[in-house]
Amino acid sequence: MLDLGPAAREMARLVRGVRDDQLAAPTPCPDYTLGDLVEHVHGLALAFTLAARKEVLPGPAQGPSGDATRLPEDWRTAIDTRLAELADAWRAPASWEGTTHIAGFESPGSDVGMTALDELVVHAWDVARASGQSLTVDDASLAAVAGFVEILSAPGMEQARGGFFGPVFPTPDDAPVLDRAVGNAGRDPHWTAGAATR
Repeated sequence: MLDLGPAAREMARLVRGVRDDQLAAPTPCPDYTLGDLVEHVHGLALAFTLAARKEVLPGPAQGPSGDATRLPEDWRTAIDTRLAELADAWRAPASWEGTTHIAGFESPGSDVGMTALDELVVHAWDVARASGQSLTVDDASLAAVAGFVEILSAPGMEQARGGFFGPVFPTPDDAPVLDRAVGNAGRDPHWTAGAATR
């Protein structure tokens, strides 16, 4: 069982640091502006909280998150609250046991919890890069995410990566662990807001 608290708090800090005039900025996710990415964080925080509780999102499906026009006016506070709830929900041992639902699929709770941590860490890197902030990842979260994306970047894992990751971006073996992790998640570790992305 992993503690998602440090990664959730770091994501909340980064989101609070995003300025309104940065919402249209590009991100390492080619299809997302920074506003789209922030709204994606808002949506995933709720989805993974419900998954930890073995609950299904109520009401009609809204479609995939990642649309800045759906951000609530109080998005910084709303996301902060949702991220705290996410971390708290995954502190319950039962959240990691049995199966649960996420994105319309039934999966083992342990896999969904690991995916939640991966989303927090990798998208925190995205938000930090797009908004010009620094990122701090705790050792336990970084080690878990690095191992997770390394497995998914191995040959023959293309189907398992699905549409959740871009093509692996090769990084040297002696690169920092975070650089290798984001590279395996399909990002150029040297991406900057003014650089071309693939």
